[in-house]
Amino acid sequence: MNRITARFDWLRRQRQKGLIVYIGAGDPDLETTGRLAPALEGVGVDVLELGVPFSDPLADGLVNQLAAQRGLASGTTPAKVLATVAALRRVSRLPIVLYLYYNLVHRHGVSAFVEQAAAAGVDGLLLLDLPPEEADAYDALMRAAGLCAIYLVAPTTPAERIRTIVARASGFVYCVSREGVTGMQPQVARSVATLTAAVRAHTSLPVAVGFGISNPAQAKAVAAHADAVVVGSAVVQQIARWGKTDELVPRVTAFVGELAQAIRSP
Repeated sequence: MNRITARFDWLRRQRQKGLIVYIGAGDPDLETTGRLAPALEGVGVDVLELGVPFSDPLADGLVNQLAAQRGLASGTTPAKVLATVAALRRVSRLPIVLYLYYNLVHRHGVSAFVEQAAAAGVDGLLLLDLPPEEADAYDALMRAAGLCAIYLVAPTTPAERIRTIVARASGFVYCVSREGVTGMQPQVARSVATLTAAVRAHTSLPVAVGFGISNPAQAKAVAAHADAVVVGSAVVQQIARWGKTDELVPRVTAFVGELAQAIRSP
């Protein structure tokens, strides 16, 4: 069974909500990414999203854009990200999703990339800019490789399009809590309850909510409506703050541990 599916099955049996954390691969370097991932698993992360650096990350706000720049500056490439995942698989069973833009996959060759991702130990792909209407070949390759195809649903997505999107999705459905790009926000979007209900009307897949969740209190509030909470920019900001210091891993894991505790506390 795919590790993402297995993890959500376990969470459901335990009646717990999941924590999905995004970090930029290669930020500040891939050696740090390789140390940080198992440490995050140890403090309660259920799924790790690794952002593959790209020169034009149009769905991302400033914090994650700068992370992509640092990843590119450290020499991170899609092939090196896959090698890092393969190395992680020797020490960790943490489900891993690659968060990336279609240009990178297309240039590599879609079939070859999917096959190599599966061989490296990746569990799912989230292609930010691949419309579901153009994803037939991609979806077939993903199913054949046993990988989860993660799709996004936004507050502005009409009901009929939600039905189309979730019919293609596997692993979980990623609900974008607000319009716009990634980034921290002072409060949780009011649309979370409505959006998760609209998605659940068309699928039994777990529903994860992200974009704008910045602290433990917000994570707890979103977990009341979602099966999993996605936190990215707030974690990436911690990575940027501590840079290449010896404090990076303990500081980031302490912050993420607080998020996990908030989500799972009564």
